[in-house]
Amino acid sequence: MPKALPMLDTTAALCCSPMAAAPLDEADALGIALRLKALADPVRVRLMSLIYARAQDGICTCDLAPAVGVSEATVSHHLKQLREAGLIEGTRKGTNNYYRPRPESLAALCQILNPRCSC
Repeated sequence: MPKALPMLDTTAALCCSPMAAAPLDEADALGIALRLKALADPVRVRLMSLIYARAQDGICTCDLAPAVGVSEATVSHHLKQLREAGLIEGTRKGTNNYYRPRPESLAALCQILNPRCSC
């Protein structure tokens, strides 16, 4: 698995989602599948919800662990999966890591999956 997935390109002038417009090539299908896999865990979905709730300031791993009821090491593992999928970004402040969502990445994933016209 690559270190970080490239951003999904939804800038093409398509009315409909890429999935509805034409068959996906292998690389695009893999990128979408890896992002969906990152979200296919209930703990990661909860983490995304918590991260979005604190999007402006970011949220520390130390605050996420008790909120989802797992160890900081487990949270770090899940955050790594979300980060590699391009769904969140982290910054270090002192000894702590703070995470923020990458709304453009989640929006791109939604647009790709939406079979309805978005124009």
